[in-house]
Amino acid sequence: MRQPNIQRREWLAAAVGSLASLAAPAAFSQVWPAKPLRIIVPFPPGQAADIIARVIGERLALVLGQSVVIDNKPGAGGTLGADLSAKAPADGYTLGMAGNATMSIAPNMYPNLAYAPAKDFAPVARMASVPFVFSAPAESPIKSITQLIAAAKARPGELSYGSSGNGSTSHLVQALFAEMADVKVNHVPYKGSAASLNDLLGGRLDFSADTTAAVLTHLQSGRLRGIGASSLRRIPFLPDIPTLDEQGVKGYDAIAWAGLVAPAGTPQPVLARLNAEIVRITEQPEVRQRFATLAIVPLMDTREQFAAFLQSDLRQWTTAVKVSGARVE
Repeated sequence: MRQPNIQRREWLAAAVGSLASLAAPAAFSQVWPAKPLRIIVPFPPGQAADIIARVIGERLALVLGQSVVIDNKPGAGGTLGADLSAKAPADGYTLGMAGNATMSIAPNMYPNLAYAPAKDFAPVARMASVPFVFSAPAESPIKSITQLIAAAKARPGELSYGSSGNGSTSHLVQALFAEMADVKVNHVPYKGSAASLNDLLGGRLDFSADTTAAVLTHLQSGRLRGIGASSLRRIPFLPDIPTLDEQGVKGYDAIAWAGLVAPAGTPQPVLARLNAEIVRITEQPEVRQRFATLAIVPLMDTREQFAAFLQSDLRQWTTAVKVSGARVE
């Protein structure tokens, strides 16, 4: 006769437990943040990712009422810091600076990568994109991507391009171009972007693709000619350079980017609050101006947009790594 009462008490206990678990994230978000936040940057101080993190972190501290510490953890092409971010407590107090190098390229380059981007991270906000500009020396007869493709088809394997190293983003950007344009061109890897750029300026390379920040002053001085933008839309501060898509390489869209991720399992209300605050920060005129001085394009993605982008970005760089033949053992 007492069995129904026992069952009823058990049902009530389970129901209360379920309600408590549903209320927990909301309660957590009401007290968060109660201590300083940390942003792990997987690159050295002074690089674009580090500067972006500091610009955002400084203003995030003001709106959250807690300091935001920038923690540089360079090494292994950014994968060391990314791994530390992935394995941090999922409590909303540790974020990681992410980009295509660590989230989309590394899974295809490193056979024993210690983290899985799709499983180990929750997207927070994508804040900036860094387009590449395909350039040729000012005295070169090549004045467009269309002319570059025609020259490459007329002389297969003779035209040379430089990159900052085998498997670097600049290498993959150009390998993807060669694949999509169906041309054979010669890759010359350098130890860093500066050396490649020097040979391009000296006319020892036929063309090259580098970040807007690297080539902007040379484009403005007239020492280099911009022949194509790597983004699907024209670069706002270089509006006269047509995109590769416009010039017949349909669907070509290869950019570097910077965003914030959190360890998987971070409470959803915290992720939503962070995204909303970062979007507001990125919309500030002084932040947009600071980004412009770095020759990068500000972005204001929702978490859903960022998540969808991560999937498409991984697919694209998987193709780029495959066609480039690059691999890190």
